[in-house]
Amino acid sequence: MLTEMLKPFAEEKIAFVKRTGLQLVHAESGYVKCLMPEQGNENHIGTMYAGAMFTLAEIPGGIMCLSSFEQGRFFPLLKNMSVKFVKLAKGDITFETRLSAEEIAKVSEEAAREGKADFFLKGELLDGDGEVVAVSEGHYQIRAIGK
Repeated sequence: MLTEMLKPFAEEKIAFVKRTGLQLVHAESGYVKCLMPEQGNENHIGTMYAGAMFTLAEIPGGIMCLSSFEQGRFFPLLKNMSVKFVKLAKGDITFETRLSAEEIAKVSEEAAREGKADFFLKGELLDGDGEVVAVSEGHYQIRAIGK
């Protein structure tokens, strides 16, 4: 149910992301999984374009904000992101990331008190065989709306 509600935000809200065909596979409090299709995202050598892989690793931070923190109270910002490309990526690529209930509570409390709070998401980008093609770490911040 939450996944279906958040699909428009993940897949259609940002025109660039919509053009990539990124799909929200699953979202719940503390967990997000997305897929980037190979078709339309190939580079000059026929593998997944690095920018598409970066997008696949970045979008879950916003979805994590919507699925894990009080909706309508906070908005997400990306402060920093690193992606280490491990091997050539062929086929559709997936990315999943998690935040523990303890971390969600800590970030929520700080944001309620300070009007903003940082959180970090790590994850692996996997090809269809489950092989790691890249790893990422994103530094996000939620901010109270209107502050």
